[in-house]
Amino acid sequence: MEKYIILAIVFIIILFAVLKSMKKDAHLEINKLIDYLGGKDNIVSSDYNLSRFIVTLRDIEKVNKEAIQKLGAKGIVEIDNQLKIILGNNSKQLKKYIDDMKR
Repeated sequence: MEKYIILAIVFIIILFAVLKSMKKDAHLEINKLIDYLGGKDNIVSSDYNLSRFIVTLRDIEKVNKEAIQKLGAKGIVEIDNQLKIILGNNSKQLKKYIDDMKR
């Protein structure tokens, strides 16, 4: 019985460590994504719709789509100066982060 309690405690400690490191990585990945979008000055506006992050840009030529896909985007649709990036559940968090950064 004691073995199971010790294993459970060790598992919980490892889980907290992994979650904490993932949270730090999320901000790092967001900063990389902003760079791949051409920097914060290239972003005119952003929005989200379910799993899609929608961003309007000043210059679409500054975007590194290949790098965005390597970050985990499941797809990118380009319409004029707007990108719709399928990111999953992170879209809402990304919009909030960019809005805070633009202030």
